[in-house]
Amino acid sequence: MEIELPPSGTRGAEVPAFIRPILRAMMGTGDIMFRRGWKVQGRPLLRLTTIGARTGQPRASILGWFPDKAPGDSWLIVGSANGSARHPGWAYNLAKNPGSVRVDIGEGDVPATAEMLGGPERDEAWSRVVEMAPGYGRYTTKTDRELPIFRLSARQS
Repeated sequence: MEIELPPSGTRGAEVPAFIRPILRAMMGTGDIMFRRGWKVQGRPLLRLTTIGARTGQPRASILGWFPDKAPGDSWLIVGSANGSARHPGWAYNLAKNPGSVRVDIGEGDVPATAEMLGGPERDEAWSRVVEMAPGYGRYTTKTDRELPIFRLSARQS
């Protein structure tokens, strides 16, 4: 079952076109940061592996994560894309294939299922995210889209 993402925004932070090739060349640095246990905005990193919404190929992304209040092994991630008007690519992948997810927080890959939080549950999670990493709050001043918050829940293989 697919997840329906909120609409894209009409404004947001955009990476200038001339910088995009440099960023693509630096994509491997995220994996190095993950393997070395670095943090971003004070948050630990995880490796999210999704199935490409268009390609059907595995895609890995390194993201900051937040603890979840749900019982069991679960993690929260935010589709902020630095306040872009569009959702990050991995969010489209999660929406298309929420049951085909793998998560590694440095202890090995585990299969997981994604769900997008909504309503009061999302609002409460957003408050906790901004409390733990205040930089996320600034993203809402850059864009008019709702930043999706996903729960990744470990499942038995």
